[in-house]
Amino acid sequence: MPLLQYFCADCNLRFDELVKNFKDPVVCPRCGKKAERSYSGEVYSATGKKTVRCSGNCKTCGGCK
Repeated sequence: MPLLQYFCADCNLRFDELVKNFKDPVVCPRCGKKAERSYSGEVYSATGKKTVRCSGNCKTCGGCK
């Protein structure tokens, strides 16, 4: 299960959320509104090593190396 970063545009909260799937909808723990995925944080590969080439946006990423 991935731990992803999210941002709530309604209350400006940035938070981490453990999700079963990156496509699952996430709500803000503060206000309960739908939160958007944040791609500004650190990205690590499945081995725990920091990736060099990944932007954090899985839609455009070629995969973690």
